[in-house]
Amino acid sequence: MVMNQMLQFLKQIYGNQVTSMSSETDPNKIAYIRSLQRELKKKDVLNLPIYELPMVVFDLETTGFSPYHGDRILSIGAIRMVGPRVLTDQLFYKTVNHEWPLSKEIEALTGITAFELKKAAPLVTVLRQFYQFVKSDTLVAHHSSHEKQFMKHASWTELKTSFQHRILDTTFLTKVVANGCNYVSLDDWCNHYGIDIGIRHHALYDAVATARIWSACIRQVEAMGFQSLKEVYAHIARQS
Repeated sequence: MVMNQMLQFLKQIYGNQVTSMSSETDPNKIAYIRSLQRELKKKDVLNLPIYELPMVVFDLETTGFSPYHGDRILSIGAIRMVGPRVLTDQLFYKTVNHEWPLSKEIEALTGITAFELKKAAPLVTVLRQFYQFVKSDTLVAHHSSHEKQFMKHASWTELKTSFQHRILDTTFLTKVVANGCNYVSLDDWCNHYGIDIGIRHHALYDAVATARIWSACIRQVEAMGFQSLKEVYAHIARQS
């Protein structure tokens, strides 16, 4: 069901790079992003009931692992959640304009072509659209340090603003509900929960797979008696 909806979504957007639930913003203004930052400072997500917490799960495909040594974002995929509910009608997917040749390894890994990237919008535009989609929601990612360093670098270089969204790593919950499992890769965790990724190393498909892992974990921590992120943090601190 989820994969069919995603395939339909991708067929609709792949050629013209239109994203659902988002629209172009004025390229001369960053007031919207700054207003998000003010809202983020006031938002207390730790005490919200975990079953009502709005989240955006996202994934980046990049040319490598270090934005500070020239690696760049190739695509951003994301999906919205509320508590454990994965909202498959609220998706975001964009490729990013990239004028430099891609290595054969990256092209084979991601399936993204140089021709595709030449038609894509520049990073500054994609970032604004992504922030408009996310609003002030908490972000979730698998191996979030990768996403965080690229978002910090891109936000500063393209928008001249700091990256202030909270990002939770999937390990925040997996180490609570799957204690003893030493899985690292997204593939292993998907196998653990019986989740079909679909197209691996595609930002949107990886984001949806991550969201389904997160959903399974939320249901488990709720069954264990946790009601908020603050309670999960306290439990982790006691176990450290």
